Amino acid sequence: MSSLHIQQVRKSYGSTDILKGIDIGIDDGEFLVLVGPSGCGKSTLLSMIAGLDTVTSGDILIGNQRVNDLHPSKRDIAMVFQSYALYPNMSVAENIAFGMEMRKVPKAEREKAIQDVAKLLQMQHLLDRRPSQLSGGQRQRVAMGRALVRHPQIFLFDEPLSNLDAKLRVDMRTEIKKLHQRLKATIVYVTHDQIEAMTLATKIAVMRNGELQQLGSPSEVYNKPANTFVASFIGSPSMNLIPGRLVPHGDGLALEIEHNTTEGLQIPLPPQPDSVTAYVGKEIIAGLRPEAIGNGNLQKHELTRQVQADLVVTEPTGPDTLAILKLGGFEVTARLEADATYPAGHRGLFTVDLTKLVMFDSQTEQRIA
Repeated sequence: MSSLHIQQVRKSYGSTDILKGIDIGIDDGEFLVLVGPSGCGKSTLLSMIAGLDTVTSGDILIGNQRVNDLHPSKRDIAMVFQSYALYPNMSVAENIAFGMEMRKVPKAEREKAIQDVAKLLQMQHLLDRRPSQLSGGQRQRVAMGRALVRHPQIFLFDEPLSNLDAKLRVDMRTEIKKLHQRLKATIVYVTHDQIEAMTLATKIAVMRNGELQQLGSPSEVYNKPANTFVASFIGSPSMNLIPGRLVPHGDGLALEIEHNTTEGLQIPLPPQPDSVTAYVGKEIIAGLRPEAIGNGNLQKHELTRQVQADLVVTEPTGPDTLAILKLGGFEVTARLEADATYPAGHRGLFTVDLTKLVMFDSQTEQRIA
């Protein structure tokens, strides 16, 4: 396995910029997920790592070797495609072995590799079948097996689960994670599904319009999003983004929220760093995840506050209940306890956990705290 470094990589078609100076680095054995909406450039970047597309400028290094001008066959990578790309006239074993045959690997070595990977992926009973006799999940296992027998420096996955139904996606996601833990493989994985990104990655690269928005661990991009785009893209339901103002309150500050209401709402804040106090009297955007707003399910402590809100509607999900609340005139999503049974129109006290509050500049939309 090997490290991967993408240094100021750009891709243009004529005057159209697809990638605009991407910088990403991962160490040997890390699982990098490239995530973002359709058209953000993540699949283009994967193709450039694989050598299926050219780099306009910048460098791609696998290990310490610059691979910009290397043919795909010389890069020592293995790719798993969304469409599986299996040969329909070959058995599972023949599909897995095909690349090794092309590289003139001795037959005994091929047979051992097939058995080893079949055992690893628990598909020994499928080796004699044709792709047409397999389910979508089984075909994806074969595609993964074909990549695994290569023992490459880096595995590349291009939206491998997007053709599967919801339950099978969850099952295969678990299998891929277990595979990574067993092999300690370096993996680059493209998806538009932020749940896949959060559950699989050791590092997430959030992309938008050909630009890298944030690179960090799942915890970092979830709890400390770099900007409002990351805050709203990562998480389901997404982060509540509430326009407000920072105002003096006693010896400290308060977050003032007021929208189409004469009441308004002031939430006293704990002591803030200089980066926040510089915004006193200015408009900001307050970010709160749904689980930071609750009632009986949130433990109260010195950094929680009680606020009055009107309940608009509840959505039971099983393990908890999502609720739309009117907070200072704005609608926000809260995550309440599973058996919450408040009627629509209920007005009451709800708890806000300020340890989970993040704030953004209302102009640049970049995080300030």
